[in-house]
Amino acid sequence: MSTPLGFGPELRRLRQEAGLTLTEFSAALNYDKGHLSKVERGERSASLDLARRCDAFLGANGELQRLAVRPDAGSEAAAASSPWIVGRREVLVAGTGALVDLGLSLGGPSHPASDPLLPSFRAQFDLLRKLGQSTAPGVLLPLLQAQTRMVVGLASDAPSATRAAALLLASRFAEFTGWMAQEAGDSNTALGWTGEAVQLAHAGGDPHLGSYALVRRALVTLYDGDAAATITLARRAQGSELPPRIRGLAAQREAQGHALVGDEHACLSSLERARELLDSDGARSGTEPVIGTTHVSDPAAMTTGWCLYDLGRPAAAAEALDRECRRLPAQALRTRTRYGFRRALALAASGEVERACSVAGELLTVMPAAPSATVNTDVRRLARELSRFQSSPTVRDLQPALARALAPVPG
Repeated sequence: MSTPLGFGPELRRLRQEAGLTLTEFSAALNYDKGHLSKVERGERSASLDLARRCDAFLGANGELQRLAVRPDAGSEAAAASSPWIVGRREVLVAGTGALVDLGLSLGGPSHPASDPLLPSFRAQFDLLRKLGQSTAPGVLLPLLQAQTRMVVGLASDAPSATRAAALLLASRFAEFTGWMAQEAGDSNTALGWTGEAVQLAHAGGDPHLGSYALVRRALVTLYDGDAAATITLARRAQGSELPPRIRGLAAQREAQGHALVGDEHACLSSLERARELLDSDGARSGTEPVIGTTHVSDPAAMTTGWCLYDLGRPAAAAEALDRECRRLPAQALRTRTRYGFRRALALAASGEVERACSVAGELLTVMPAAPSATVNTDVRRLARELSRFQSSPTVRDLQPALARALAPVPG
């Protein structure tokens, strides 16, 4: 494929007009920075894949695609190997084949080929989010990455009336991909995908996801034990111009940071602020898909139980977590293990060793279905806590299962 000389300069002009550095642009597109630099200088040709994605990010309304010469008949065989150089329906089929076995039907009379594809991708997102509760993150990651790019490709072909919606949905795919990467234990990849989500949201007209990305970054620093960074990042995501839900989630994260350093007053103050924001009408009527957890009915109450443990009040923490964990849906395995192990940890620290072992034993049977690098943090803490009770037969019986859960995965 050859590219007219005008493509590179036009790409550079649009990128700079959007206020993006080449580094930011390459990260958002998941393209090599050096390759994009050569394309902008006219030293490398631009594939239709790249032209479409640049169009979508920069809102070029198809101009960059028109500047990129499409393959001639002689290159059809080579083009056939690319899932992007086909019609949108073929792209959808190629990208969602793995979902067919999961029971998602995109065909049939109610979804003729001429219908917009965006609702189908939204249905896929909801399904993948549910699967994230009971599937290993490493299994979902390749599919989530592919689906993000599929929706970006859809946006490049979409009329202006629906392009923004496609980009916003792609941003949710990218954000969820980042979360699954963190659950798989890859914080750098998690932050990379979160950054891509911000760029997609910005291109779709949502200036607020960048602030939620600060909340996600604060989660990484929280699990790293960096309280100061957690508090700083969370505070930056609480500007008055931001939606109440993002501010509420940020206030929760700030509370967790304060709890790490034992500042109970600041912690409880942040939790109260979070409760008010998350209970407000504005938080309940926000845009879809919902940002953050959808399985915890009262996030502030659950986070209070989490924080009370770090504040050195395990009995109060166990009481709060007992109450809130009973309200979790049975099918939300990942969420149940996350808060359930924190509950077991609080029970063990408050001296209720047999109850702690009972709770942990049940969770260890479901954990293989939804492994989590972040949950493992509390599993390790629980193992250390229980090691103080070696004389307990219940503890000795549980230790082999704890050891298996924490054993490195081969390969």
